Amino acid sequence: MLSELDIVAQAIRIPSISLSEATAMQRTLEDRVEAFPEVAYVFSRTGTAEMASDPMPPYISDTFIILKPREDWPQPGDTKEDVRARIEAALRELPGNAYEITQPIQMRFNELLAGVRGDLAVKVFGDEFETILPTAERIARVMREIPGAADTRVEEVSGAPILSIDVDRRAISRYGLSVADVHEVAAIAVGGRAAGQLFQGDRRFDVVVRLPEAFRTDPVALESLPIPLSHEDVQPVAVALKGDAVERPAQRYLPLSAVARVTVAEGPNQISRENGKRRIVVQTNVRGRDVGSFVEEAQARIRDQVTLPPGSWLSWGGQFENLVKAKRRLAVVVPICFLAILLLLYGTFGALRPAVIVFTGVPLALSGGILALWLRGMPFSISAAVGFIALSGVAVLNGLVMLTFIDELRASGMRTEDAIVRGAVTRLRPVLMTALVASLGFLPMALATGTGAEVQRPLATVVVGGLVSSTALTLFVLPALYRLFAGARVGHTPARG
Repeated sequence: MLSELDIVAQAIRIPSISLSEATAMQRTLEDRVEAFPEVAYVFSRTGTAEMASDPMPPYISDTFIILKPREDWPQPGDTKEDVRARIEAALRELPGNAYEITQPIQMRFNELLAGVRGDLAVKVFGDEFETILPTAERIARVMREIPGAADTRVEEVSGAPILSIDVDRRAISRYGLSVADVHEVAAIAVGGRAAGQLFQGDRRFDVVVRLPEAFRTDPVALESLPIPLSHEDVQPVAVALKGDAVERPAQRYLPLSAVARVTVAEGPNQISRENGKRRIVVQTNVRGRDVGSFVEEAQARIRDQVTLPPGSWLSWGGQFENLVKAKRRLAVVVPICFLAILLLLYGTFGALRPAVIVFTGVPLALSGGILALWLRGMPFSISAAVGFIALSGVAVLNGLVMLTFIDELRASGMRTEDAIVRGAVTRLRPVLMTALVASLGFLPMALATGTGAEVQRPLATVVVGGLVSSTALTLFVLPALYRLFAGARVGHTPARG
């Protein structure tokens, strides 16, 4: 993954937290981060903005940490990982927050490509949250024990406070009420209803009637809501209007507590579906190791330690999903490239045997690239695979230069052994020059530490390491193979001697 200079720390709190409390906690977090000398400034976003292109609940805050240039850091030898680790340790001391620490662009790409913000996501599918939520929590516990896991968390699917009004159906039947009558009064009091319109010029605004905030969030106050009874059982009374006596029924009311129970309980926070099924996501970031080996270990542990309930299944996503797709494409592209190289060699020599002898430089080069990755502790990546493809062409070029010259010497009448020795010695300089030019050109990329080095280093390491092994082995192995398999005829040149 491309290393960015900046950091984003997503702070996740309990779903029932108020916006004012979340804002206060976020300010404390920002003050803690701004105290680091490597940080230039910090800004945050809580909830969903006016342009709702990125919907987010108010209990989640994105904290963007902009770092100073490396030359302005108090300790120039520090890396971004060192600064991130110190910031993460300081944030862990703040109570009430869970964190997911990543990079701004990386977070957006993960979300756009896989629907999650973490590097790896395990999606648990099922029919009911009551059965798949315990499974997701067990999977999260297993993944936290795997080396390299960081910021492991389960998607928040519950914990949102809801106002529950449970209507006593026997009570409302005694008073001639319906469930709709009770719910209508509660809906107007809490949610409001348009009672008219206010005109300002050519603009119009609804006038909404509802209870003040202090009463709408107080269950005791809501239980005192007056529920109007039906007029059928009410005796009429005389009402004087402008001197005329008019009989009108007297309205009677019941408190809401007489026909319903008002409580505040925890309800579902969100209900996510994919392909028509409910799902819960367990997501984690991977640090200090490659995603491929992490997923293999996680799949083995989950398979042994977690039993899925009937009707549920798992799906793996995130960067791992993109890695699998890239590997599938490479499984097609790489053989095609090698086959194309072999066909071009066959067209050059006009025979299969010399083409195969020159093509042996490819595995000699690949072995050096693999060894270089292992010595530097780098995992196999897509950029490394691209390096292997580029390396194959240079390795074949060196073998082609040597074998063509040996064929020319044999065509001039020189004995096979003498042609091999002279050809290897004479073509030593061109082979070394070809290898050195490519190696020195890729060496700065192999040692790079700046932005983009995570992509450059594997590719350059493969090319440099492969050219070293290919050059050394080509000068010794290729002449031996030529002598062993030359026979009476190599390519189109007859042997004389």
